[in-house]
Amino acid sequence: MHRLHTDKRVQILSMLCEGASMRSVSRLADVSINTVAKPLVDAGLVCAAFHDENVRGLKSKRVQCDEIWAFVGAKNKNATPEQKAEGWDDCWTWTAIDADSKVLVSYRVGHRTMFDCYEFMKDVASRLASKVQLTTDGLTWYRRCAYGRRLVQRNQAIAGARRDDYSISQGFGMKSSSNSRTA
Repeated sequence: MHRLHTDKRVQILSMLCEGASMRSVSRLADVSINTVAKPLVDAGLVCAAFHDENVRGLKSKRVQCDEIWAFVGAKNKNATPEQKAEGWDDCWTWTAIDADSKVLVSYRVGHRTMFDCYEFMKDVASRLASKVQLTTDGLTWYRRCAYGRRLVQRNQAIAGARRDDYSISQGFGMKSSSNSRTA
């Protein structure tokens, strides 16, 4: 098996981090696209392990949660049953960001379901050291999952936290005397 020199791997990862596409990196580095994918996957696995191990016990005060839509292969409405069997579908990335430090508290890639929201919020809670103000786009699942309604025992929030451990506020389109912004 041929192994790329460290200089070539650094060049490939540097170009990808600068926003170059995998195909353009392949052309510029004079390697196959599979060769570009290998160090990208390796770096991703190392980064995920680092994040999981080190982003714990955060003393955040305000956390912003949102979901981002994308698709793999084709949009759900355009994918054939055979393509869907291969994994082509809509894809949602759930993100939680500390509003003050901009640290990515947690993320989850999955579907836009209550189950994925629950698992995401459970992970967010496991990384926080104390109560936070949770700001969302108003998706009702955040409230249900943060307070544990329909998913955990009554008056028990995620990860054993008390019910008052989360203060949820909607972000966009909310009319409030404290928020004079107009969209």
